[in-house]
Amino acid sequence: MPSPPVRHDAPGMRGPRARTEEGSLRRKRGDTHAGTVEKEYGIDLGVRSDKLLRNVLKDEGSSHLKSL
Repeated sequence: MPSPPVRHDAPGMRGPRARTEEGSLRRKRGDTHAGTVEKEYGIDLGVRSDKLLRNVLKDEGSSHLKSL
C-alpha cells in the first residue's frame, strides 16, 4: 500500500517530513546532535552542539522535543 503524499501542514515545517502510518510526524532520531536540532528549528537548547539528542532529552526528563 503506497504512503499518502506528504503535506506541509504544520506551521513552520520546512520540507517534507516523514510521517507514521497514523499521519503524525515521526520523532527526531536520538543520535542527532543538539547543534543540528538547534539550527534546524531555530532554538537554543543550552547544551554543547555535539551532545546527542537522546542525552539532552534524558537529562531534561523528557521523551520528545516538543516538551523542551
